[in-house]
Amino acid sequence: MKDKKPRTRLVHGGTKRSQWNEVSEAIFLTQGFVYDSAEQAEQRFIKSGPDEYIYARYGNPTVAMFEERIAMLEGAEDAFATASGMAAVNGALMSMLKAGDHLVSARALFGSCLYIVEDILPRFGVEVTLVDGADLDQWRAAVRPDTKAVFFESMSNPTLELVDVQAVSEIAHAQGALVVVDNVFSTPVFSDAIAQGADVIIYSSTKHIDGQGRTLGGVILGTRDHIRKVVEPYMKHTGGSMSPFTAWVQVKGLETLDLRVRAQAQSAQAIAEALEGHAKLKKVIYPGLPSHKQAALAQRQLGSGGTMLAIELAGGKEAAFAFLNALDVIVISNNLGDAKSIVTHPATTTHQRLSAEQRETLGITDGLVRLSVGIEDTDDLIQDILDALEAV
Repeated sequence: MKDKKPRTRLVHGGTKRSQWNEVSEAIFLTQGFVYDSAEQAEQRFIKSGPDEYIYARYGNPTVAMFEERIAMLEGAEDAFATASGMAAVNGALMSMLKAGDHLVSARALFGSCLYIVEDILPRFGVEVTLVDGADLDQWRAAVRPDTKAVFFESMSNPTLELVDVQAVSEIAHAQGALVVVDNVFSTPVFSDAIAQGADVIIYSSTKHIDGQGRTLGGVILGTRDHIRKVVEPYMKHTGGSMSPFTAWVQVKGLETLDLRVRAQAQSAQAIAEALEGHAKLKKVIYPGLPSHKQAALAQRQLGSGGTMLAIELAGGKEAAFAFLNALDVIVISNNLGDAKSIVTHPATTTHQRLSAEQRETLGITDGLVRLSVGIEDTDDLIQDILDALEAV
């Protein structure tokens, strides 16, 4: 499948069939595996082959299908599937860092990611320097010869600020640091982060990969050596592995990922264009608009504005809440990347644990609303938003 186009790989890549030769991938709902002999059990614990399994926390045929398929799409050598997106973030960072190491991270992160970087890693003796991810001069000043890794969201949550993956990778690699990228907003459909220099890619597969609000999951991608020698030992012993049922659901999600994400991005572009300049909005933030300060970077790095947009209402929290409560088609929730369009108020939900000063620094105002565009009819979504704005 590696020489096939992405949409074909998403349907057929990594498929493992049982002796019954089923069309739809099988779910191997088992915790353990039986050995033919004591000698075989001993050998498997010493070194397992590609289709040899020990325990579901270590690996499973259904999970392996998901890992192989997403790695094939991403252009990575290997992948390790995790129980959630945050398990992937935690596992990717904790597995490579130790006391005395130095990490440089972008400041604009999802609240839970920021918690790991600001609170958890320093507890274990990791020195962390935060920078403005869009400012290459700050990266140059912060990355040192003893920097072990850099970490950032390629498109930040929720203000849609982009980090230049290629430029930051060059800065990091010049000092021998690894580049770890949380790629959720960019999606594996639009991003080519590994080709642009990233060493480790993280996805919350809960989002676009599942795409229908069913299961929690995550995945860490990179070289085979890094995944199997650094990530896997940490993950399998700390229990952050993906369940076989989740893997099966998300394998099925991968089949339609390209179709869904491209349709969502097309709608997001149309919605952003329809809303720009609206009297009740201070701004529309969408990387596909010429008014976005990083529009050129978005086109060069992704070739799209993506599936997410943000709007800032002029009337602050009161106006934002009135807007949310007046929506009819779009639902209020804190997930994203779903087939259903979802709206949230970051200042009081996903980023509420941050101080008012931190939120102001990141541009998360009381009037900011984040919209994850689904696959509903674009005209219905635009009308729903315009009607809700009238109610403000």
